[in-house]
This record gives sequence, structure tokens and C-alpha cells, in this order.
Amino acid sequence: MTEHLLQAAVEAAERGWHVFPLRPGTKRPALHGEASCPRTSVCASGHRKWEQRATTDPDRIRAAWARAPFNVGIATGPSGLLVIDLDTPEHKGSSDAPDGAATFRALCERARHAVPDTYRVRTASGGTHLYFTAPTGFRMANTAGTVADSVDTRAWGGYVVAAGSTTPTGTYEPLCGPVVACLPPWLQGILQPTLKHSQAPSMAVAGQSRRYADVALAAETRNVAAAQVGEREAKLFRAARALGRFVAWDDLPRHVVEQALQEAGEAAGLSASECRSTLRSALDWSIAHNQNRRDAA
Repeated sequence: MTEHLLQAAVEAAERGWHVFPLRPGTKRPALHGEASCPRTSVCASGHRKWEQRATTDPDRIRAAWARAPFNVGIATGPSGLLVIDLDTPEHKGSSDAPDGAATFRALCERARHAVPDTYRVRTASGGTHLYFTAPTGFRMANTAGTVADSVDTRAWGGYVVAAGSTTPTGTYEPLCGPVVACLPPWLQGILQPTLKHSQAPSMAVAGQSRRYADVALAAETRNVAAAQVGEREAKLFRAARALGRFVAWDDLPRHVVEQALQEAGEAAGLSASECRSTLRSALDWSIAHNQNRRDAA
């Protein structure tokens, strides 16, 4: 068992994932806490928590797993990962609790996207972990229920139990091949719907601006599609005004914005002609007033 878990830790590290030991048969970190920190070795300059001590160094990994059959924790933030955790009703302690896989599938259907194809791990409790490469330039945090009921995420400040680890309720098992997909922009839009104003100057970097434009498009489209009677046209107008600047800056093609918002407006209950007239006037105004990226920022 020790050799099997060591191999799991080494394989994860070879993928660039930062690992640390979990207590044998559990999901709890095996590293010492701050109160019992000896202030030596890696903690010589001060206590280092599990996220800071997670490593890809094969020598450190072999030395750690030589001591005990530790389960394997993956620190998602340092590993550049965002993992979506789909819980089961049993894991929530109630048969009436939503099933994470079902609510996530419904969310994808409402957003008109297929369930993302990426590396998946079946958890010991019967849930599923979906692994994604986190977007660069954004420091994403853990969430609980932000995406949907019984759907949590792990990023900076979080960790997941790696495939191959075992608890009394079962073993963590990979469900597919090893390829990890990038986090889809529409999902990032749910997790980070807006960008703080202090980050605006970095939008001068064209590549990052385009990534943010994709996120903004997904978020605005979702907001319009979910609009209620009495607010639908106003939300469509504001979304077009907000996205028009990206058209002016050549970060988004106008026809892509028009098609996405047209579909969202019609999904909310507006007629095709109402959507077209609102989009035309709002986009024309926004494009005309956002020709200079620096002035708009």
C-alpha cells in the first residue's frame, strides 16, 4: 500500500501538481500545525502551512511516503488547478439534498453547453471531481454552492484527494484518461462574474483583455437569459452597452456579441425584433464611445 500511494504521489507531481501527505486512510493533512511547529527545516523562517509545503520534488515526496502509507493531497492553487466537486446526497447527509452531478448537468444545459470533457476522479463517497486548468492571470478561490447546489470548487486555499488514495468508505479512482481541459470561459464567468476595478490597467495587455472579454460575454449572456419580466429589455440594453467596448477594442467580433445576446434575450421572452432594435442602438452607442481603450479604462 505504501508503494502504491507513493507512486500516486509521484505521478501527480510529474504532472506539475503539488502534493502533500494526508493521514493514512483519511482526508486530513498529516503535516504539523502551527502550535506544534518546530521552526526547523522548511519552517525555519516561520510556520508553513500545507499549501506552502506541497511539493513536486520527487526526493521530498519519497522521503515523506517512506514514513507511512499516507494518502495523497493535491494543493489545487499552486498546481494551477480548479477542481469542481460534485457531491452526492449521501455525502451531504440527507437523501433530500440535491445531487451535484444532476444540478451541474442541468446548469450546463441551461447555459447551452455540454458537460465539459476533462480528467475526472470518482471520490470515495461516490461523488466526482472534475479537474480543470485554472486560467492564468486570475487567482481563483474556493467556492461552495456558487456554481449550483451541491457543486463546490477547490482552487487557492483548497485541496483534493488524489486518485489512488483510500478511506474507509472507498478508493479515489480515475474515471477517464489523463487529459485536463482548460476551465471553460462560461464557467469562469459564473465563478468570477466581474473583475475588480484595480485590475483594469492590466487590460492593456491584449491577450488578457480577450480572455476577460470572453468571460464578460458569458456572464452578461447568462444574466440576460435569466432576466425576469419587467427587467428583460433593460438588462439586454446594459449588457450590450457593457460588451460594446470589447467590440470597439477588437476583443470580440460584433456578430458574436449580437448572436449571443439575441439568443439570450429571446430565451428570456423578448421578441426577435425587440432584441434586434435594442442591441443595435446599445452597441452602436458603446462602440462609438469606446474607441480609445485607455480613455475607457
